[in-house]
Amino acid sequence: MTLQDIQNQALQLPIGERWRLVQSLLRSIQQETLAFSLPLSNTSSLTGLDPWTQSLIGVIKLGIEDPTESYVDYLEEKYS
Repeated sequence: MTLQDIQNQALQLPIGERWRLVQSLLRSIQQETLAFSLPLSNTSSLTGLDPWTQSLIGVIKLGIEDPTESYVDYLEEKYS
């Protein structure tokens, strides 16, 4: 079944059932997104990703920075 087939069938549902479908899909997406935003104590949950995507994990290290201090530094550099 293609995405287009699913969309066509969903559009034939009554509006109330479409809303329930949307809410169900949104909950599912939020749960999966939350799973990826948690600390990566193990990478077994990432095995479903494309190998190229997996190769990007850990490339960028985000430090804990004070956004105000970073902005002040930016302004000082820009206007000095």
